[in-house]
Amino acid sequence: MRVVLTWRDKAEHCINDIAFKPDGTQLILAAGDRLLVYDTSDGTLLQPLKGHKDTVYCVAYAKDGKRFASGSADKSVIIWTSKLEGILKYTHNDSIQCVSYNPVTHQLASCSSSDFGLWSPEQKSVSKDKSSSKIICCSWTNDGQYLALGLFNGIISIRNKNGEEKVKIERPGGSLSPIWSICWNPSREEHNDILAVADWGQKLSFYQLSGKQIGKDRVLNFDPCCISYFTKGEYILLGGSDKQASLFTKDGVRLGTVGEQNSWVWTCRVKPDSNYVVVGCQDGTISFYQLIFSTVHGLYKDRYAYRDSMTDVIVQHLITEQKVRIKCKELVKKIAIYRNRLAIQLPEKILIYELYSEDSSDMHYRVKERIVKKFECNLLVVCASHIILCQEKRLQCLSFSGVKEREWQMESLIRYIKVIGGPPGREGLLVGLKNGQILKIFVDNLFAIVLLKQATAVRCLDMSASRKKLAVVDENDTCLVYDIHTKELLFQEPNANSVAWNTQCEDMLCFSGGGYLNIKASTFPVHRQKLQGFVVGYNGSKIFCLHVFSISAVEVPQSAPMYQYLDRKMFKEAYQIACLGVTDTDWRELAMEALEGLDFETAKKAFIRVQDLRYLELISSIEERKKRGETNNDLFLADVFSYQGKFHEAAKLYKRSGHENLALEMYTDLRMFECAKDFLGSGDPKETKMLITKQADWARNIKEPKAAVEMYISAGEHVKAIEICGDHGWVDTLIDIARKLDKAEREPLMLCATYLKKLDSPGYAAETYLKMGDLKSLVQLHVETQCWDEAFALGEKHPEFKDDIYVPYAQWLAENDRFEEAQQAFHKAGRQREAVQVLEQLTDNAVAESRFNDAAYYYWMLSMQCLDIAQDPAQKDVMLGKFHHFQRLAELYHGYHAIHRHTEDPFSVHGPETLFNISRFLLHSLPKDTPSGISKVKILFTLAKQSKALGAYRLARHAYDKLRGLYIPARFQKSIELGTLTIRAKPFHDSEELVPLCYRCSTNNPLLNNLGNVCINCRQPFIFSASSYDVLHLVEFCLEEGITDEEAISLIDLEAPRPKREDRQQETINNSSQILQLVETKDSMGDEDPFTAKLSFEQGGSEFVPVVVSRLVLRSMSRRDVIIKRWPPPLRWQYFRSLLPDASITMCPSCFQMFHSEDYELLVLQHGCCPYCRRRKDDPGP
Repeated sequence: MRVVLTWRDKAEHCINDIAFKPDGTQLILAAGDRLLVYDTSDGTLLQPLKGHKDTVYCVAYAKDGKRFASGSADKSVIIWTSKLEGILKYTHNDSIQCVSYNPVTHQLASCSSSDFGLWSPEQKSVSKDKSSSKIICCSWTNDGQYLALGLFNGIISIRNKNGEEKVKIERPGGSLSPIWSICWNPSREEHNDILAVADWGQKLSFYQLSGKQIGKDRVLNFDPCCISYFTKGEYILLGGSDKQASLFTKDGVRLGTVGEQNSWVWTCRVKPDSNYVVVGCQDGTISFYQLIFSTVHGLYKDRYAYRDSMTDVIVQHLITEQKVRIKCKELVKKIAIYRNRLAIQLPEKILIYELYSEDSSDMHYRVKERIVKKFECNLLVVCASHIILCQEKRLQCLSFSGVKEREWQMESLIRYIKVIGGPPGREGLLVGLKNGQILKIFVDNLFAIVLLKQATAVRCLDMSASRKKLAVVDENDTCLVYDIHTKELLFQEPNANSVAWNTQCEDMLCFSGGGYLNIKASTFPVHRQKLQGFVVGYNGSKIFCLHVFSISAVEVPQSAPMYQYLDRKMFKEAYQIACLGVTDTDWRELAMEALEGLDFETAKKAFIRVQDLRYLELISSIEERKKRGETNNDLFLADVFSYQGKFHEAAKLYKRSGHENLALEMYTDLRMFECAKDFLGSGDPKETKMLITKQADWARNIKEPKAAVEMYISAGEHVKAIEICGDHGWVDTLIDIARKLDKAEREPLMLCATYLKKLDSPGYAAETYLKMGDLKSLVQLHVETQCWDEAFALGEKHPEFKDDIYVPYAQWLAENDRFEEAQQAFHKAGRQREAVQVLEQLTDNAVAESRFNDAAYYYWMLSMQCLDIAQDPAQKDVMLGKFHHFQRLAELYHGYHAIHRHTEDPFSVHGPETLFNISRFLLHSLPKDTPSGISKVKILFTLAKQSKALGAYRLARHAYDKLRGLYIPARFQKSIELGTLTIRAKPFHDSEELVPLCYRCSTNNPLLNNLGNVCINCRQPFIFSASSYDVLHLVEFCLEEGITDEEAISLIDLEAPRPKREDRQQETINNSSQILQLVETKDSMGDEDPFTAKLSFEQGGSEFVPVVVSRLVLRSMSRRDVIIKRWPPPLRWQYFRSLLPDASITMCPSCFQMFHSEDYELLVLQHGCCPYCRRRKDDPGP
């Protein structure tokens, strides 16, 4: 900081107070009983103002500059206009000590020894409030809401606009520390209002509006008389009994002295929005000073460190714009930065900081060393392990511990010093002297190396990246560039104040001066543009410029030097310059120039920058051709010209190199057919046809399709003509072309058919396929258009297309939710796996949705599918097992459907006996693993309920006992518990009417049969009605070995009269199996039926023995008494004999389920089909 006295004057009396006009042009002084008005520019006394009768103690200017006020010992306050005219006067009871204008409302506060008043232009009277002590000073907050009063008894009173006290601050010193001066910080950036307080306890303190003290009291060691802030609140000016004005930071850190005086400084003020201050003394001296704040900073590559607020250091990363602030809390005198080191010189010490990490973007610094010693130096430089102090002609090298390691004495004053890098501990310094000498010094070497000596003093230095060139700015503002090795002056440029080499390009430097930035490449002329400030660094396309106190990175396109290289065909050098930063247009220009100059490597790099794939493909093709041995540069250049649009020049080069065909291709590609014809002249007809074809292509591209079609047809390009017609939907033209084409021309015909199919003209497409004889495509057309009748008709004539028809048909049915038909279609197409998958999915869905009658139907269909597949010997055993499994499941789900409806629906369609029979059938038939969806609880609940209703109390009790071991849903819980209790009141036996009878051995079977649905005596399986589930009067019998099904049918159909002989049963054991046979005896027993006669002698056994009949027995049977299940192979037929011919039984010819005839007829009438397999009554039998 430098202080310059601008002007000084001396009044006759003590200067009690000073006020600046807000625009800074005038200065109002309170001296004696007068006001003195000065011109601030030159210190001229403009006018003395008389109005007071006694000493004027205070003066204050309104913020709007329209009026000012003065207060005197004569107890009066006078309001003056800016034209220096008094307009109003009012009085207090005591002498006026201070006045202050509200910065917002322009309300005037005037304070006397015993009270204070508030006056505003809108009010006629002045409102006054008493004070407990003498008021010495006052100050308004920035927003004008509160007024702070400093009292003689050491108290600070903060009042609102109405004069009411809101905060009272009692200082520790009390009446021994009168509050002599206070001032609010005018800064708008502070979050809180801050009040600076100076008292005669020789302390400087700071308070918030709430009365809370900020920090600690700062000891002044003198009695302060006045305190004032700079306009932006960054500094404080303080004067008093030490006979000088001192500059402090806003935090109270003393920075220095502003002019020493011969007497007490009674008042000091800062000129608004400037660095000028005025000091008024007790002896009447008025001094006007200018404060010049010098820039303290350091730069290394992209890191810039500078002083802020005199006590802080900000390190800025010029590329990332990151900033970090280091608070030193003392005056920062010097800053140096190098790599990861930062040195800060304070008044009594030097701090050395280092970065936390080696990361180039790291901005976190920590203290590495402290050198607690006072140094006087002009320049400060920091290295990896040393600091360099420069004082006049002497350089000192100190370690970080403060030990002086070596010293250099120069011949002349040192004007410039810079670290130019090197290994840690051995860095090199570039030193410029006033006598023009330029030295290189290594910190570990006592001997300086003289690089060169010039006649003029050095102002600025920089060395190129390769250390081969040296740029010097001398005291005549001339930039001189030398070759370091030869000492030769390469060139010089005028009007320079600083210079910097580009760190990325050896031949480029920039220098600033006269408000311009100058960029010089090699020895080419200088490129100039406007720029304020000093150049301090040059990295790539970024120039770092210091202007006033801030540094900025300016992005400068390097276009001008690049074009200078291009003009001399120096493409590689131009590319290096472009890499520093040019526009896309400049890159393209470089690429084109290099391409025309046949420098393909440079052109390729440039085109990659602008991402021009077209030219990159050209360069790649040329490089490939050069690798293959082509050396004709005319041909390469012709290709370049054709790409650039210089077609006639390209054609000339093609012709000169003997490649007329390439010129012809170029013209035709460009639709320049007339030029092509001129170039071709009267040539080959093939070439002419090719031209017509290309002209048709062009007509097609310019949206003239009809003309293009005609040209293509005339040139024999039918495929392209068809494509155009198809794209435009011209069906008539397509069919005309298809009818005119020969059937051997399959490709265009196929394309015609494809487009006709797309254009929804399947009839014309079918005609085209027939013309070609392509039946497969015709079938596919019918399938795609879902013309199934035509497809089926074609399939009948050509069975080889069966799969191509039925598989899509099945898929279409499945997509339309016609799954059963889809399954049949898959089956018909021979796709058994898909057919079974559809059925399995349908079955799973039906079970999941509790549609058990549908599940039974689908399981029956699955079983029949498996039986059909079982005809394959390889799958016979597996498929037969699945057949029997699915048959059992179908029977279970068919019966369970009635149980489920009975338990879920409020009304049942089945009678109690039917439900009783079904639940018994299911209970005896269920396997250990209950099938999915079937509830054992519902079966037992139904059985118990119906058993109780029909008198089978024992069975009901058993069912209720079984239910107790199962998890019972809540809705059945109450009914089951009630039934369990009420059944105890019933007898412990079953009704005899319900007991089932075995029609083979006439044995009464128990209602609860541990063996299942077989006779407990003869083990003969019961045959149940598929509707009422009661036991049918049928007995199954087998044919004697050697009798075929056809022979058995013929014997039964004979219905011969019964012979009068005796048939006796004979039991034989053959191959570990028992067979019961009816044998003929010579003894006649009369007309008794041999089959029924045999049943009279049935005896029980542990294993089931089937009834086997001979030819004689078959011949004795009546056709109406025999029911035959005619299973398809590989199953054998099953034969059943009715023992009550008068009770009619009907068997469904499809599913082979047995019904009472009356029941079956009723069900078919109700449903229109078999209730089990859903065979329609009008469908033919199998």
